[in-house]
Amino acid sequence: MIKKEPGRDPDKVRVTFELPGSLWAGEVCLVGEFNEWNRTSYPLRQERDGVWRVTLELPRGRRYQFRYLIDGTRWQNDPEADDHVLNEFGSYNSVVSTEEVGEGK
Repeated sequence: MIKKEPGRDPDKVRVTFELPGSLWAGEVCLVGEFNEWNRTSYPLRQERDGVWRVTLELPRGRRYQFRYLIDGTRWQNDPEADDHVLNEFGSYNSVVSTEEVGEGK
């Protein structure tokens, strides 16, 4: 699940990426264009409610491709992403948009 709200800076959007607590994993990282596909810079934390979560402030008015990396070996998309696009490896990347935040998105 992806939740979006206006950021502290009017040119930013606060985006929370979540995966369900039922996900069996030791580590989950958010990997995408916003961190140059770095496999470790945005780890999700498993909160007390069991949900895996990380929140970023991203520039408004853009689209970012991303995926989740589970235990350093397994890629997973977000089924509730704004879009999915074919990648150079013949699979798909999830897309999050910060273009329409504040308008019901």
